[in-house]
Amino acid sequence: MKSGRLFLLEFIAVIIALIFLAPFYFIIINSVKGFGDVLTNAAGWPAEFRWDNYARVWEIMNFPKVFTNSLIITAASNLGLIVISSMAAYRMVRKPNRFNHVLLFLFVAAMVIPFQSIMIPLVKVASEIHIMNNLWGLVIAYFGFGVSLNVFLYHGFIKSIPKEIEESAVVDGCNPFGVFWRIVFPLLKSMTVTILLLNTLWIWNDFLLPMLFLNSPELRTIPLASFSFFGQYTKQWDLALAGLVMGIAPILLFLLVMQKHVVAGITAGAVKG
Repeated sequence: MKSGRLFLLEFIAVIIALIFLAPFYFIIINSVKGFGDVLTNAAGWPAEFRWDNYARVWEIMNFPKVFTNSLIITAASNLGLIVISSMAAYRMVRKPNRFNHVLLFLFVAAMVIPFQSIMIPLVKVASEIHIMNNLWGLVIAYFGFGVSLNVFLYHGFIKSIPKEIEESAVVDGCNPFGVFWRIVFPLLKSMTVTILLLNTLWIWNDFLLPMLFLNSPELRTIPLASFSFFGQYTKQWDLALAGLVMGIAPILLFLLVMQKHVVAGITAGAVKG
């Protein structure tokens, strides 16, 4: 009876997995078709494999440049968000005064503000302080939009770390910065990797914020460059899908590499030493 129920659950899980993987099939298979073949036979096998789609997209998008821009923005934003958020959350947890309680409440409240409601004020402020059309200005904007969730996640995780570990380090002569970076921050590895994955997925695939900040063609990210295949009268689906495959391949590889660290961190945290 149990084996039959287990088989049924596994069968349902496989069906659900195939449903979720179906979009990848459509994207990859249509990326090597001609434009007409995409329109007439989107689900079928290509009548002719058009591998030159990728070569054309590489040149049209100037892929090395847009990839570098996306990589710089994502890496710099992640680095800043992890450093700022972890330190801020640690301070708020270990110094639970009224000011820090209010500050945490403001961070949490900021997460429910719709981005569309602050788009116009954001552009005006960014123009006034001259960070528009600049990669580092966009990174600063990501700091502001990402720190709320990151602080919230770090705050909950740090509360589970015994304070006695830090007190022992202080007795041994460690200063506050040493306590955080040598003792506390390594214990945040699983949460840091989780936050890194969430931020990377968001920033790498973000379209709206780079569109507001970056006007120069040489500063475009991968999502902005991919949008160039969609005009008012024409939509180059064959090239757009090839560009989409090229855009998701690096982030998919990154997620597969980092996934084992998330599992290892969760496993380590579940075992009492």
